[in-house]
Amino acid sequence: MSHDIKKSSKTDLYEYHDYYNIDELLSEDHILARDAVREWVKQEVSPIIEDYANRAACPVHLFKGLAEVGAFGPSLPAEYGGGGMDEIAYGIIMQELERGDSGIRSMASVQGSLVMYPIYKYGNEEQRRKYLPKLGSGEFIGCFGLTEPDHGSNPSGMITNIKDDGDAYILNGAKMWITNSPVADIAVVWAKDEAGIIRGLIVEKDMKGFSAPEIHGKWSLRASVTGELVFEDVRVPKANLLPNVQGLKGPLGCLSKARYGIAWGAVGAALDCYDSALRYSKEREQFGKKLGQFQLTQKKLAEMITEITKAQLLSWRLGTLANQGKATPAQISMAKRNNVAMALDVAREARQMHGGMGITGEYPIMRHMANLESVVTYEGTHDIHLLITGMDVTGFNAFG
Repeated sequence: MSHDIKKSSKTDLYEYHDYYNIDELLSEDHILARDAVREWVKQEVSPIIEDYANRAACPVHLFKGLAEVGAFGPSLPAEYGGGGMDEIAYGIIMQELERGDSGIRSMASVQGSLVMYPIYKYGNEEQRRKYLPKLGSGEFIGCFGLTEPDHGSNPSGMITNIKDDGDAYILNGAKMWITNSPVADIAVVWAKDEAGIIRGLIVEKDMKGFSAPEIHGKWSLRASVTGELVFEDVRVPKANLLPNVQGLKGPLGCLSKARYGIAWGAVGAALDCYDSALRYSKEREQFGKKLGQFQLTQKKLAEMITEITKAQLLSWRLGTLANQGKATPAQISMAKRNNVAMALDVAREARQMHGGMGITGEYPIMRHMANLESVVTYEGTHDIHLLITGMDVTGFNAFG
């Protein structure tokens, strides 16, 4: 994996769009956190991201910067390496990161929501003290092992398992589509015990029999490193078992946290595409007029900002509920599904508005478009979230 940093000379001209003055609903801390992350993205992500995406290389040097701007566990307590902020702060930080690139937001989402959060929520004090500060500072990189080669939308079907072996568990199985896995120092892994109950374990990369091969050939999230987790008779000390959760509610609780971040993040990708399309429409001329003077262009831009504004309001309200401890998994599903679908639509329209230039790395559109094809599938597919909402409103389970 190459770490050569090739910066482009292009200036990131992005401007935020807040049609309904939602900033007035945010605190000063929210705005400060957002502005710091936005500036970091402009300085550190935008100049290199096209090059890394082109090479399908992960800018792992950014893990330290992500830590410095508070992107790892913003809403976890500061004493454990988190940001000590609220859920809205977490959301708007994810929005700014995904405005830069979905893969960069994935790096932060996994570290904070899928590694730090379960250790904080389901771990004991010794585990928290041992791992969380190093994860929060970016010294350790983490990943989350739930999805298996044959079990994606149905995690309860997992076959990865642990067997009791005195002072340790013997772990066998495999996980697939794991963000950060080839570069991770630790993995939070979900496996079935001998009674068939799902348990969580912290697996360290130097444990014998543990490997994390990289998945190559991705057309999406190319600047994010993705791999497998393979366990062949890995001895995991019993001290590494997460003691405070059993069953599927463990990993699903983590996924709710991550999906919440994605609901905000997808709005960032949409905003970047809209911002680029709006600027292009004011500069590009056809038939002796600026593109923005044509009715069809105005229709597209008006629809984009309308849908973005609705998604911003959905995210803000969800964040308010999350701060009160009232956001349900079904409400999070609705926001994740709606906002990612919206972002995909905006990206596709923006791509057309840029004409042939829309498929080049001169503009971020095609990269966002390809990235969002993964975002619409991971952390619960578009259709799975539809069924979660359907079950919530009817009371009938249509799964399986």
